Amino acid sequence: MPQAVPAHLPETMQVLEVSELAPDLAGVAIADRPVPQPGAGQALVRIEAASLGFPDLLMTEGLYQAKPALPFVPGMEAAGEVVAAGEGSRWQAGDKVIVATLTGAVVQYGAFADAALLALPVGMSFAEGAALRAAYITAYTAIARIGGAEAGETLVVHGAAGGVGLAAVDLGKALGLKVIAVSSSEEKREAIQHLYAPDHVLAGPTGLREQILELTGGRGADLVYDPVGGDVFDEACRYTAFGGRLLVVGFAGGRIAEVRTNIPLIKGFSVVGVRAGEYGRRFPDRGAADMAAILKLAEEGRIRPHVHSAVPLGQWREAYLAMRERRVIGRTVILPQE
Repeated sequence: MPQAVPAHLPETMQVLEVSELAPDLAGVAIADRPVPQPGAGQALVRIEAASLGFPDLLMTEGLYQAKPALPFVPGMEAAGEVVAAGEGSRWQAGDKVIVATLTGAVVQYGAFADAALLALPVGMSFAEGAALRAAYITAYTAIARIGGAEAGETLVVHGAAGGVGLAAVDLGKALGLKVIAVSSSEEKREAIQHLYAPDHVLAGPTGLREQILELTGGRGADLVYDPVGGDVFDEACRYTAFGGRLLVVGFAGGRIAEVRTNIPLIKGFSVVGVRAGEYGRRFPDRGAADMAAILKLAEEGRIRPHVHSAVPLGQWREAYLAMRERRVIGRTVILPQE
């Protein structure tokens, strides 16, 4: 039987809504909307924390590959507590969950399909749970699944202070890799060292090849995790080892790099594109297994996402701007209930 929606819930709620695709967040504002009712196979979740990623910013201007119909609520991931469930749902009131969605996370209450929910790992806060899924599934799909990482191999992480980069540093250490983190900011390099203690933290891109070849005894990196592109990708083509895997995760640096095919041929490395979400959709069994592995690592305390800041819903603009200006180390989360 479906659970009755608690009578004490409000009839309306606040959400963050994109009503127009425009620069400088001009089409984004807080709006009042009805609290939804859970349908069959859905759970109604009181959202305690919603994480922001760079795709959320791109969507506000229509610059992301997914272009939801207007108006839409941004936010791909969140965490909260189930308050009611529809007919046939496997969730119960009181369950603490992580929400995985394309849009709709920055709300006070959301009705989500059972398949969009994961159990929040024991001992993890709502803010940490909101910051876990997207960054770590990207890192795991790239490094462990597509990259086939083996303990003892050397992993270089570009953009290591960003959400997906920092997750790759954390995960790489948990998988027994030798991790070299790369970040252009001294402040960020110090933070990375303090948070996850990689084997080495370097500036870049100038001089990366020489430093990495020295640190690896001339061999180079077995895996390169690159969400940046541009100059650091160009440099990676010079230090990826024979038999290595250069994992293309994104182009946050702005310039989409190019490589002449004779370079990976002669140097004997692979350039592999990583779209973790699409990978999971095309290979759902593998995607589920990868997510289960991440949750297990989290339950064991071997990985833990870093929350740069947690801000009330009313400060959403400041949170977006900090992300756009590259001032965030890890993830920023919005607290819709505050």
